[in-house]
Amino acid sequence: MAAYANTQPVPMTAVDLLGQNLQALTQIVNSQQQMFDRQEEWLRRSQVSFKMPKMMKDDDPEAYIETFERHALMTGLPQDYWASQLGALVVGAAQAAYRAIPREEARDYEQVKQAILYRLEISPDHYRRLFRARKGPDERRPRVLLQLLRDLLNKWVNPVGSDHEDLADQVILEQFQNDLEERTHSWVRQHSPRNCEEVLKLAEAFAVVEGIGLHDP
Repeated sequence: MAAYANTQPVPMTAVDLLGQNLQALTQIVNSQQQMFDRQEEWLRRSQVSFKMPKMMKDDDPEAYIETFERHALMTGLPQDYWASQLGALVVGAAQAAYRAIPREEARDYEQVKQAILYRLEISPDHYRRLFRARKGPDERRPRVLLQLLRDLLNKWVNPVGSDHEDLADQVILEQFQNDLEERTHSWVRQHSPRNCEEVLKLAEAFAVVEGIGLHDP
């Protein structure tokens, strides 16, 4: 009986239970701290690798922001930090727009971006005016012109869905022909192209025959 009694488990006291709980809690805290440290190290490396020159006063603001977004994606900068990084890089009216944003909204990158573009009057109407404006000689090369018009229309009205895409194609078709060099314009009109792909083929074919440059000098 004495030997049997010695094999019986010793009841755990409240102190023992507390010690076990504290040990388990310590392990959890240590594990979370290690994870946090790894995240901090990853973030630190992302921010260090994100090196971009400040915006210059002569820079195209929209082009600069597009370059910023691509660079942020390539370097792995967390999007939560995009707004503050962009705000630190822009200058002039763009910087003033960033500073005018309420603090709680200044963390939202899209709000920061839209506030800057609005302050610089880069709005849908801005793109409408560019779309309708007479294009320069370099922009009137057929393939360059068609891509330019597509980009401007997307920023102007952001067409979505097949019906809108068909309408957008016709709007671009009309403007494309209006923007062509005069001789090309007259020749293309004679062939009544039905869509942008047809008008591009016609314009490029005419340019080859007439010796009009299709490529960058």
